[in-house]
Amino acid sequence: MKEIYLDNSATTPLSPAVKDCIANALECYGNPSSLHPVGQRARAAVEEARKKIAASLGVRGPLLPGQLVFTSCGSEADNLAILGVAYAKARRKGGRVITTDSEHPGVENAMQALEKDGFEVIRISTRGGELNWEEYRGALNDRVFLVSMMMVNNETGAWYDLKRAFAMAKAKNPDVVTHTDAVQGYLKVPFTPAAIKADFVTLSGHKIYAPKGVGALYVSPEALKRRDYVPLLLGGGQEGGFRSGTENLLGIAAFGAAAEDGYTHFRERTRQTCDLRDYAEARLAALPVQINRPTGTRAPHILNLTLPDIKSETMLHALSAYGICVSQGSACATHGKKVSAALLAFGLPQTQVECSLRVSFGMENTREDVDTLVTALEQEIPKLVKIHR
Repeated sequence: MKEIYLDNSATTPLSPAVKDCIANALECYGNPSSLHPVGQRARAAVEEARKKIAASLGVRGPLLPGQLVFTSCGSEADNLAILGVAYAKARRKGGRVITTDSEHPGVENAMQALEKDGFEVIRISTRGGELNWEEYRGALNDRVFLVSMMMVNNETGAWYDLKRAFAMAKAKNPDVVTHTDAVQGYLKVPFTPAAIKADFVTLSGHKIYAPKGVGALYVSPEALKRRDYVPLLLGGGQEGGFRSGTENLLGIAAFGAAAEDGYTHFRERTRQTCDLRDYAEARLAALPVQINRPTGTRAPHILNLTLPDIKSETMLHALSAYGICVSQGSACATHGKKVSAALLAFGLPQTQVECSLRVSFGMENTREDVDTLVTALEQEIPKLVKIHR
């Protein structure tokens, strides 16, 4: 049975370019902090990857220490940005932070930690996949020191207008720090940190065909000059002193290869995933399912749908028999067995949230994969609805 992988928002398979890079990097075994030739070859590989990732963000020229910090994952980068900014300056203690009500757990749990420590966190509603601008405008005041909003929602595909949001924050107070978790937007939708006025940008390797276990935090030169953040992980002072610990050389080199490959093929991959999503929506229109389409702009690779009175987990097991891999939503939220906060914030009632699936497309998917998914749903929905009733 052919395996049909339609869960690319959870993670992606390694691309051919990444596999080649890893094979070559296996010979580069030195510690990047060592001064001898073996160590310096490892250091060169790390710095080459850093340049490639920066270039994919539209950042050219020499990088400042701490401008692109490698981490173990996107969640660590989120924590470094949010907690690192909050605790960088004593005057921020107890200040106000603005975020949304549909963030990834890497952001939301960091926000909850700030609340326990006396900070005020305002969550802007995102019903229908759009920021509530009236709420946001009212939340901006002189006490706000950080605005952190995801770029693309990992469950609905909603693509938030961060350029407008961050410009509003900077207009109110030029010293406000802006952060986006761009894990689902990076190399999926066009942006540069400068264009959207983002001081901090969270990235993840395994969402763009690199291995799991490597992420990065981009920091603007302005934020570095203002000393807007402090490290959370202390030790040997790697990564410009902002993230100690021996660098994951294989992961970092692979991340760099994936960034270069993704940047080179950005337009064709975006077109491909957008075509597949639209084709899937057209095919699904004949089935008794509800497409949860954001009312505003959306990313090309994510499709969320609600089944008719069939629990998501039940359908996941049924689709597995066809070799089809989809998900209930964020892979990072399944450990807590909680109902999706993102879909509740989107406006779905809990009964529909419990019956929703996320289909997410990648560069290896085809229309035939979509046809197989639709055929499987056509066969399973009547059977499972009958059992449920």
